[in-house]
Amino acid sequence: MAGYGPDLAYVHDAGFGDFALHSAPGLLSLLRRNGVDHGLVVDLGCGSGIWARQLGFGGYDVVGVDASPAMIRLARAKAPRAKLITGSLVEVTLPPCDAVTSIGECISYAFAGDASGRALLRFFRRVYRALRPGGVFIFDVAGTGLNGHWTGDDWAVLVEVSKDPARHLLTRHLTTFRRVGKLYRRSEETHVLRLYEIDLIRDALARAGFAAKLLRGFGQVRFRSGHFGVLACKGL
Repeated sequence: MAGYGPDLAYVHDAGFGDFALHSAPGLLSLLRRNGVDHGLVVDLGCGSGIWARQLGFGGYDVVGVDASPAMIRLARAKAPRAKLITGSLVEVTLPPCDAVTSIGECISYAFAGDASGRALLRFFRRVYRALRPGGVFIFDVAGTGLNGHWTGDDWAVLVEVSKDPARHLLTRHLTTFRRVGKLYRRSEETHVLRLYEIDLIRDALARAGFAAKLLRGFGQVRFRSGHFGVLACKGL
């Protein structure tokens, strides 16, 4: 997925980073309750590094991957001890690890064109092979999205959402305004996401070898309607 240029990356970090920050305690609890209290975590779609930073505070080693160079630049400032890679979560070589996370609907972005689910299954199998026995995979997928506008001290963003139920696609058109000196710079991006049915996700995870559990939130952070998370475990 090409997107999250410098302006949208900045706006996402400044205005919407609370999702990752407030989810972190619940995510850390999920890791520890499922036997991953140390080791290497691969964060796919690491964004501006908010969750990678919290993983580091929790004592984990971190590899963060994001397709947006602008996001990786922000992540280097937030999580300087993490190994950060600019690349697609679909194509990156996954190292042997104890956990994989993908927070913030990244899988919905990566597999928007995968109508059959075959690419998703191949991805799940890659994650399974990378995980050590007893490892866990935590991720979330997109809900319906919201139209609206949001503002900060030096930015604003307008979001227009449309849905194609027949093709299970969600399109977000984002217009950002970011202050540069005394003026505001306008940027536009269009993002297409795949809306997955729970049964398709469960079936693909089972075929990859995982035992999976549906999540309605990460700790105290609860998902909106249609947005759900998954905890998938690799057996010992």
